[in-house]
Amino acid sequence: QVQLVESGGGLVQPGGSLRLSCAASGSIYTINTMGWYRQAPGKEREMVATFTRSGTTNYADSVKGRFTVARDGAANTVFLQMNSLKPEDTAIYYCNADIWAAGTSSRYNNYWGPGTQVTVSS
Repeated sequence: QVQLVESGGGLVQPGGSLRLSCAASGSIYTINTMGWYRQAPGKEREMVATFTRSGTTNYADSVKGRFTVARDGAANTVFLQMNSLKPEDTAIYYCNADIWAAGTSSRYNNYWGPGTQVTVSS
């Protein structure tokens, strides 16, 4: 069974940094896009950053220049380095990936991790 597990969330002061990690595990044939989304209380889930298999990255305007997404293809892992954090970055951060599970006839299915809380507060 394929699953995504995030780690690295926590409480940080404004201006601080955090690094999130997400590892995909299970019987995986290949992964296309991996990325990060977030959902703040009372708001809809939004894209933060994505990283395609070909190496293309995409960022939300609100995090450009502060966040960096990286990927270790061999380890099926995606990272999110978050610098200069602001209180408005407070949210649950979810890992997302398009995964083709091994031994299945269908191609890519979309998976979500359970989420990790990031709180930016003094």
